Amino acid sequence: MMLRSFLSRLDPRFKPRPSHLLIGGLALVGGLKAVDVIGELVPGADHVPAGAAQAQTVPPKPGAPSGVPVPASLPDSCPVPEELLSAIRTERELLADQKDALSQRRAEIDLAEEKLRIETARLTELKTALEALMNKVETAEGEDVNRLVKLYTNMKPADAAQIMNEIDISVAVTVLGQMPERDAGPIMARLSMARARAVSKIILERSKLPGDQDLNGIVLQ
Repeated sequence: MMLRSFLSRLDPRFKPRPSHLLIGGLALVGGLKAVDVIGELVPGADHVPAGAAQAQTVPPKPGAPSGVPVPASLPDSCPVPEELLSAIRTERELLADQKDALSQRRAEIDLAEEKLRIETARLTELKTALEALMNKVETAEGEDVNRLVKLYTNMKPADAAQIMNEIDISVAVTVLGQMPERDAGPIMARLSMARARAVSKIILERSKLPGDQDLNGIVLQ
């Protein structure tokens, strides 16, 4: 009767059949038996404090996905070990020292490059000045040799030969080497035999490389 009255309350138009009443009764008896078994296995399981469920379950925050459990409380910050903080400070100090060393090294390199640039410019200027001086000397020397050649060319061969027998052998070789053959021949013919052989040998060897020259046995007088 209780099951029939309960089903009638759910739907007044519902008219249960005997099979429905039998199935519902069995389900009700099974549920009561399950409650009795749980009560025997877990004492006080049917007397859960009112605030226990609320303490164990925290409602999800607004906007949090449904079905994802939310912990009751989260720590505001995680403490960092002192050893880790010390290692970080040491690493920062090392990086700062390396940065200072690199900056100082870069300044030294810049200073060395500036000195090198100044020295290179100075050497380039000095080289230019030396080249100009050498060109001037060579020009003057060439002019002097040409002047001597003209002087000895205008002399009588006997007089020129007498002078060339006494002057430095290098001067005689230079002048006779620059003179035309028709002017140098008469002078060479009037030189002493030793001086003529020496001048001829030097003129022949001077066109060779220094290692190939053979100036041994030259007698100047």
